[in-house]
Amino acid sequence: MKRVFLNAIFISLTILAACNKKQPPVNPEVPVNLFKVKEKHVLYYDQYPSTTAALSQVTLLPQVQGAVTGIFFTEGTHVKKGQKLYEIDKRIYQDSYDAAVANRKVTEGTLVQSQQDADRYEYLNKYNAVAKQLYDHAVITLQNSQSQVKSADQAVKTARTNLNYATVYAPFDGTIGFSQVKLGNVVTVGSTVLNTISTDDPMAVDFVINEKQLPRFELLQQNKQQTTDSLFTILLADNSLYPINGKISVIDRAVNSQTGSITIRLVFPNPKGMLRVGMSCVVRVHNQEKGPQLLVPGKAVVEQMGEYFVYTAKDSLMNNPKAGADSAKQKIKKLVAVQKKVQVGQTIGPNMIIKSGINNGDRIVVDGVQLLHDGSRITTANKIGPSAGGRGGR
Repeated sequence: MKRVFLNAIFISLTILAACNKKQPPVNPEVPVNLFKVKEKHVLYYDQYPSTTAALSQVTLLPQVQGAVTGIFFTEGTHVKKGQKLYEIDKRIYQDSYDAAVANRKVTEGTLVQSQQDADRYEYLNKYNAVAKQLYDHAVITLQNSQSQVKSADQAVKTARTNLNYATVYAPFDGTIGFSQVKLGNVVTVGSTVLNTISTDDPMAVDFVINEKQLPRFELLQQNKQQTTDSLFTILLADNSLYPINGKISVIDRAVNSQTGSITIRLVFPNPKGMLRVGMSCVVRVHNQEKGPQLLVPGKAVVEQMGEYFVYTAKDSLMNNPKAGADSAKQKIKKLVAVQKKVQVGQTIGPNMIIKSGINNGDRIVVDGVQLLHDGSRITTANKIGPSAGGRGGR
């Protein structure tokens, strides 16, 4: 009995100690930093991955066969239209041309003789002093001689063309690449690649947009008097800004039905040759939206299943547990986090433009959002105000 009595006393003391132990508060307040949203004019750019391209580019192929006997340019340099680039062994083509010219002279001589015979027989035929058959033969011989001269002329033109093709000239001003043949190599008509030459000033820059953005770029193409000087700029691979602005040139003829995208081509002057074909760069399109924008710290925006949310701070009246019987102190003002769905715009550094979902003057949570849910009680006590664009506060 005594042992049972002691156990009962021990259990009672344990229960009493548990009752006197301080219970943790229900729904503790989450410490946060707040940011007051203010409208402001924002300068930013829409950015698109892009590639430089030549407005004109041609692969040089030989039009005659033979060994390469001359290369007259420096690889990778700028060449002028009509500049001599390659020479293919022209001796055989020179011989063919000389032979064609000589043959034409023979036919021209035969034509002179035929013309004289025809004139003579025509005169005699008027007085019936020659057989009709001889006159007809003289006329036919004259016609054949005329045809032979025309044929000889065509042979001379063909031989001259082949002789000219033995020397390859630059078709336009541009940059020429590495030679694909060396001196002595035998080239074949239409199959052996000699080189590639492309225009270099101006230079095209191609990038792809979503079809939803097409009306905007069509409007930019139609607007000849663009008020924004830096409407189209590019960032090079080293993240440096190309010093000359570009203009929109071409919008592709059709939207890709599989990807829903379309290609846009810009044109940039390239006087110093800084741009080369095939370079990777980033096109920046100056934003032209009028009016102020809502700019908030990016860390305040939470993404969930492809949708974006922010937490705003709302004042709420709650029961005061310390008020006791004092009815005047039954309610106290507390901050509550309210989740709001937003439509986001361009990201600008650490900040993000909000298109809709919150209003100017709203207070949003920028630190501590990971611990929140809709309706969480929050406090700004013992928190340092955010440095991104505004003061924290209740």
